Amino acid sequence: MKPRRHGKEARENRHVRPATEIAVPSMHEEDLMRIVAEKDAPFLLVLDCVQDPHNLGAILRTADGAGVDAVVAPKDKQVGITETVRRVSVGAADHVPFVQVTNLARTMERLKEAGLWFVGTSDRAEKSLYELDLKGPLALVLGAEEKGMRRLTEENCDFLASLPMAGKVECLNVSVSAGVCLYEAVRQRHAG
Repeated sequence: MKPRRHGKEARENRHVRPATEIAVPSMHEEDLMRIVAEKDAPFLLVLDCVQDPHNLGAILRTADGAGVDAVVAPKDKQVGITETVRRVSVGAADHVPFVQVTNLARTMERLKEAGLWFVGTSDRAEKSLYELDLKGPLALVLGAEEKGMRRLTEENCDFLASLPMAGKVECLNVSVSAGVCLYEAVRQRHAG
């Protein structure tokens, strides 16, 4: 293992190939539309301005485990695939299509035209995630650390869902929220 330097480096990970061995650029919007067209019930994850590479790495790891077809994010105000993201993702960043787009709201509109339904997480939602139908062509939408989704992103969601919070804290970390949402969708999509 490499020693940590002031907590900024991720630990060595036996699941990740060295950076010189593989480079993983983000894909383009047309690649995303091709992926969606090839699936009967596409399953996407949309991230609105997630900036922490540890969160993105954890999200990509969970997205891979949940069978997400692609992760979509804006080019601006969003962390890309860095070495830290690759290490934290335990190699998932090398496998899950990561698409960075110039205009997230416009991309969401194109995906709606392709038949996807958008479910965004919000503290202001009137329904719980567990009350919504997450089967069929679906894109789950999660916002940035602290601020959540931007206004236009939220307005482009077909449904908003909250996660029940029984304790004193108001919300979960975005990577934990992603795990809860993705696996509730997996549960519903694989149930009878």
